[in-house]
Order: sequence, then structure tokens, then C-alpha cells
Amino acid sequence: MNFRSTTILAVRRDGKLAIAGDGQVTIDKTVVKHGARKVRRIAGGTVLTGFAGSAADGITLLEKFEGKFSEFKDLRRAAVELAKDWRQDRVLRRLEALLIVGSPEQLFVLSGNGDVIEPDEGIAAIGSGGPYAQAAAAALLRNTSLDAESIARKALEIASEICIYTNDKIVVEAVP
Repeated sequence: MNFRSTTILAVRRDGKLAIAGDGQVTIDKTVVKHGARKVRRIAGGTVLTGFAGSAADGITLLEKFEGKFSEFKDLRRAAVELAKDWRQDRVLRRLEALLIVGSPEQLFVLSGNGDVIEPDEGIAAIGSGGPYAQAAAAALLRNTSLDAESIARKALEIASEICIYTNDKIVVEAVP
């Protein structure tokens, strides 16, 4: 089966981080869920995360990341350590998801290839509609004074009008 699921977008602006996610899960050409929730707060609400891909794999990786963050108390170090484990561990290597993790100061995209990417503009997007959401967020960031939360919501709304795998059932989490 060909699963398509979720668009996750993170935006940092003016000391604030917002991560938005839509809720669509699609199998082949059929929408099977409208309200999946793939954006989470961890570390007492100080760190935001989002995942795209298999729900079980994404949640497993989020739990692993939270453990790394609890151990190191540093977002960058936790991201690097998870990426190393994800790349080297036989079981983790099979997990199919991408993660966005961030705080108002830092933002990273993590993959099973060992990637720990810190985006240049403070915008990161993953999932089926990621490129559409990222383009919309970049335009809004450069040309409006909207806050991070408003940009994330509006950019996902725009992506939902273009990408058939993205819907407008949007969840936004923001810190601080």
C-alpha cells in the first residue's frame, strides 16, 4: 500500500517557534483519516516536535528523541545523538519517518540517513505537502509582519489548497 500522510511545518520568528501539522492520512487515493495529530510538546512544553511518515515509527522516534533530550538537556546534542542511533541501530534504521524538533532558539530536521539539518531561514517542512507549505511560509516570513504561529497556520492553509495529501484540519503548537 502507498501511504501518504501529513504535512508538518515549523516557523521561528521573534523568539517564538510554532509547529503546525495537518491531519490527513491517505492510503493510495483514499483519505482514511482527517484528524491525525503529529505535533507534540515535550520536555515540559519547552520543545516542540512533529513527524511525518508512519505513526508508529514517528512516535517511536519522538520517544527516543525525548529520552536523548532528557539525558543531554541540549537540543542540538540530542538531535545528533538520535541521528547517530537512528543510522546505526538495525531496528531504528528501518523506521520510516522524518522529524522536526525545535525550540525558539534552534530548529532541526532529522532523518534516518543521519541528517541533522538546521534550516537557514528558521523554516522547516516535511511530509507530502512540505514543499508547498515551506514556500508559502518563506513568502509570508519575508513579506509580512505576522507572528510565527500565524505564518505556520496560513502557510499550511495555502498548502492544503494545492496538495491533495494535505487538509485544513490544522493543529498548531507554539512556544514560549
